[in-house]
Amino acid sequence: MRQDSEAAEPGARGQTPLPAAPLLELDSIVKRFPMTVANDGVSLSIRPGEIHALLGENGAGKSTLVKIIYGVLHPDAGEIRWNGERVSILNPAAARALGIGMVFQHFSVFEALTVAENVALGLNDPQQRKGLRDRIAKISEDYGLKLDPDATVLHLSVGERQRVEIVRCLLQNPKLLIMDEPTSVLTPQEIERLFATLRRLASEGCAILYISHKLEEIRSLCERATILRQGKVVAECDPRQETAKHLAELMIGTALRPPYHLQEESAETAPARLVVDRLSVKSDRAFGVDLDGISFSVAAGEVLGIAGIAGNGQNELMAALSGETAADRAETIVIDGKPAGTLGPAERRERGACFVPEERHGHGAVKDMTLSENALLSAYRTKGLAPGGLINMGSTIRFAAEIIKGFAVRSDGPAAEARSLSGGNLQRFIVGREILQQPGILVVAQPTWGLDAGAAAAIRQALLDLADKGAAVVVISQDLDELIEMADQIAVIANGRLSPPRPVAEVTIEELGLLMGGVAAPLPQERRNAVPA
Repeated sequence: MRQDSEAAEPGARGQTPLPAAPLLELDSIVKRFPMTVANDGVSLSIRPGEIHALLGENGAGKSTLVKIIYGVLHPDAGEIRWNGERVSILNPAAARALGIGMVFQHFSVFEALTVAENVALGLNDPQQRKGLRDRIAKISEDYGLKLDPDATVLHLSVGERQRVEIVRCLLQNPKLLIMDEPTSVLTPQEIERLFATLRRLASEGCAILYISHKLEEIRSLCERATILRQGKVVAECDPRQETAKHLAELMIGTALRPPYHLQEESAETAPARLVVDRLSVKSDRAFGVDLDGISFSVAAGEVLGIAGIAGNGQNELMAALSGETAADRAETIVIDGKPAGTLGPAERRERGACFVPEERHGHGAVKDMTLSENALLSAYRTKGLAPGGLINMGSTIRFAAEIIKGFAVRSDGPAAEARSLSGGNLQRFIVGREILQQPGILVVAQPTWGLDAGAAAAIRQALLDLADKGAAVVVISQDLDELIEMADQIAVIANGRLSPPRPVAEVTIEELGLLMGGVAAPLPQERRNAVPA
């Protein structure tokens, strides 16, 4: 491993040595923004056929760097060389002309258009659109990315939508493919298929720059890694020779302690704090998913993990549990022994339940409000911040400061607007705001979405600590590793139905992946007893 200024030769890829001449070289790249230096003298090189990881915690400068490579941003200093020649990448079209393709974390596809129409939108040269349908079918087949060119994107799974983005890049014969968090919405089976495709591309000479917070994936796929911290390169290594823990520690610059969960009382003897009985709700969202007969219970001190691919009813489930969508019967949702299915969010909070929605801006927080004001929004009752209907600003500011300190929120203090925080820091604030209310029940969706290893570990530990104090915690997440690390029981939501919760120790990744993909999708609870043995 090379760390800081020490040099090292990269390891061989399989049995074939890497070509000596780099395809892309970044030399002392600097990019400044008001109040921060995002890239501070960053240098790295990528060779043809290499799968190279770019690692770093939130705010380390990864996104800025790849946007510079792809022509979205321009460096303030430094040099970019392509095949040994200095280049200036003015925009994404110039990047594509060089042979650089990028698949972003958030897909840029239009649901109302077909696969072929979406691909055509990304092709600048009209000549490239000739025979496009047949070319899509051929590339899809050649690279194991099964797609129907005439299928409407609306009807595709999340994994299939990602294939549209990849095929669009492959049609331009890229020499360098940048992948930003490509597996965050995929099942384990889809991840294996994606990796097979990337390995084949690399074997054909395509370089791949791979960004992910999933360090076991990095160890499995990548042969070289550049690690950023606070805008600087702090290490280079062969991730196959490192543990995931050591990679995380290089990213955050400190020792990483695995989350610890003390469950002294078993779920069989502990009282059930949250019971959901045959919950069925019609979605009020465009292209939403109806909930069909969902049942589960969570005991005091227990963490229930709910896995699933995005768009399978998670948003509807959160709305139903939080009271934003009322159930038909009060008994459908029971909080600490009292029916609550017809209560609204405020009444459920009065009964000791708190909630962290998936959307940070607009749902979890109001971006134009200060952190103090955002702290007030959900905690004014539980923390006594507005006695008699009058806001106690001193108490509100102190509570916001407690959240900032307790959850290491990087901000300018309680008076800072929510919009001024990075996504990761705003997430820390929102989760901290709910946990510090000491709820008896906490339902949290995507608690560590897009967070680096250090921030994610801190939030997971805080959730486990809350459970250890007797709370019932429900974690809705697309990150299977996260759920397996935290949860006592795990269930899968697919097409609005929930599988029976099972102890984490009794399920395999393969079983969960099949359920997530809709294979052997569970029947709703009220129909299970009618199924013949």
